[in-house]
Amino acid sequence: MIYQRFLKQALALYLSVFSLSAVATEFEVSAFLGQMYSSDLTGISTEDALSVDAGGNVGVAVAWQDSPNGQGQIMLNVVSHDFKSEATEQNYSLDIMYAHFNGVAQFRQQSYVTTVSLGLGGAYFDSNISEELYPSATLAFGTRYEFSETVAMITELRGYATLVDADDNMFCENDICHAQFENSLWMESNISIGLAIKF
Repeated sequence: MIYQRFLKQALALYLSVFSLSAVATEFEVSAFLGQMYSSDLTGISTEDALSVDAGGNVGVAVAWQDSPNGQGQIMLNVVSHDFKSEATEQNYSLDIMYAHFNGVAQFRQQSYVTTVSLGLGGAYFDSNISEELYPSATLAFGTRYEFSETVAMITELRGYATLVDADDNMFCENDICHAQFENSLWMESNISIGLAIKF
């Protein structure tokens, strides 16, 4: 379900870029995939750590050149994690969609570019039991290798920090709680590779 929502939002993002292309001169569309590693959850009764698996992620971003060495960027990134319930010993999923507005600083060395990105936005959590939206921030360090003026390969190491409600019941159904947040800060790290195309 989260991937369907992601595809709809990504399509809306791309359509808005193409409708704005008459106003702005240069847009860049990026698609990327990678792996995300998250904080653990905890059990309700034992408070033991419940391991959350590393999940594959897919994302899209639209950027515009704000200055010779800087971009503005809107980014969507979605990941699906699994964890084992303390109560039932069954696997449950935790899907997260991140949406952020980022500023990207670019440090050029001919066709090789180092990037630093900082962003604010939100994280939509879906445990298939409950859904919540939380505020989120992101920081990234990346590289770009420009094959031409319009095509570049991108790599990135990104961290996410999301303020969650540790007392939230988003993992509870019918008086059975499968897990809870370890604390009020949900952390994720992401390594990804992708392709950027300028229009």
